[in-house]
Amino acid sequence: MIGYLILVVIIVALVVVLIFQMRSAKEAAEDSEQLLKDYQKRINELQKLMDDYRDLQKNFDSVGTGYEQALLAFDKMEEEKKTVLKAKENLEKQSNDLLGSKQKLEELMLKKKDYIEKAAEALKSKLDFSVPGTYYISQQANNILNMIDVEMETAIECDDNCMVSDITNQAIRETGIDKYTHISFRSDMADVALGTMLFTNQNLATRALANLLDNAIKFNTGGAVTLYTSVNDANVEFALEDCGVGIKPEDAEKIFEPFTKLNSFFDGAGCGLTVARSIARRLNGDIKVDTDYTRGARFVFTLPI
Repeated sequence: MIGYLILVVIIVALVVVLIFQMRSAKEAAEDSEQLLKDYQKRINELQKLMDDYRDLQKNFDSVGTGYEQALLAFDKMEEEKKTVLKAKENLEKQSNDLLGSKQKLEELMLKKKDYIEKAAEALKSKLDFSVPGTYYISQQANNILNMIDVEMETAIECDDNCMVSDITNQAIRETGIDKYTHISFRSDMADVALGTMLFTNQNLATRALANLLDNAIKFNTGGAVTLYTSVNDANVEFALEDCGVGIKPEDAEKIFEPFTKLNSFFDGAGCGLTVARSIARRLNGDIKVDTDYTRGARFVFTLPI
C-alpha cells in the first residue's frame, strides 16, 4: 500500500514535471518562433536597406557618369565658343576692312562722278544749239551722265531759284525735239506756270525732263508729241504725251528698271527713264506713267514748288 502511494506520488510528480516541461517547451517554442519572426523581419529590413543602398549606388554611379559627361560637354562648348568668338572677330575685322574700302571707293567714285558731271555740263553750256546737229552732242553728254547716275540714291542739293520755263526751254533746246522733221512737237505752258519759280537743282531737273523728251524722240516714228506744263496744288507738272507705240499697264513700272528696253530695235542703254525717275524722286518729285492714256504714252513729271 505504502509502496503504491509512493509510486502514485512519483507518477504525479513526473506528470507535473512533464507538464511544466511541456509548458516550458511550448513557451520556448513560441519564443523561438517569435525570435524567428523578429529575425526574419530584421533580415527583410536589412535586405530592403541593402536593396535601397544598391539603388542609391546605381543612381550615384549614373549621376557621376552624367556629371562627367556634362563636364565634357561643357568643356567642348567652351572650346566651340572660343572658336566662334574668334571667327566672329575675324569676320568683324574683314567687315570693317570691307566697309573702309567701300567708303574709300564710294568717295573716289563720287569725285569721279562730280568731275564727269562738271565736264559734261561745261560742254553743254558751250554748245551752240543754233547749229544743226548740236543737240546730238548734248544727247550723248546726257547719255554719259545717265550711265554714271543710273544707280545713285544720294540726296540732291536744291540751291537754284529758277523759272519753270527755264527748265522747259533748256530741255527742249538740248534734245532738239522741236527740230525733228518726223515729229510734230508742241510745248503748251499754262499762264500760271509761266510766272512760277522753283527752288530746285536746275541742271538735274532739266536732265530728267530731257530724258523724257529723248525717250519720246526714240519711240515715235511719226505723229505728235506735246509737252504740257502746269501747276497743280503745290507741284509743277510736266506732262509729256506722244502718239507712239504706247506702254502696256503691266510694263508701266518695268520701264523704269535699269537697262530695260521694251524694244531692242531702238538705240540706247535703257537708262534714261531710270535716271529721270531717280532724279525726280531725289528732288522730292516723281515720274509716273499714265496708264489710262491710250493714244500712245503719257509721262507725268512732278516737282514741288
